[in-house]
Amino acid sequence: MSGDKARPHVDDLAWFKSSYSAGDGGQCVEVASGSGTLYVRDSKALAGPVVGLTPQAWAEFVGFAARHTA
Repeated sequence: MSGDKARPHVDDLAWFKSSYSAGDGGQCVEVASGSGTLYVRDSKALAGPVVGLTPQAWAEFVGFAARHTA
C-alpha cells in the first residue's frame, strides 16, 4: 500500500462512488482503477490524499469490511 502524494495521474481516472452513498454529503469513498492499481479517496476531499492498493489488497480489505459490519 502506498500513498500517492504527487497525484500525477489520478485526476484523469474514472472515479466511482459507492451505490450505498446516500448523496447527502455523508461519509463515502471513491474508487478508481489504473495501471494495475486501485486508488481510493475521500469523496468529500477530492484534492486530498489518495491511497493506491494492489487488487489483492483491495479484495482483502473489502472482504474484511464485509465480515465486520456494524
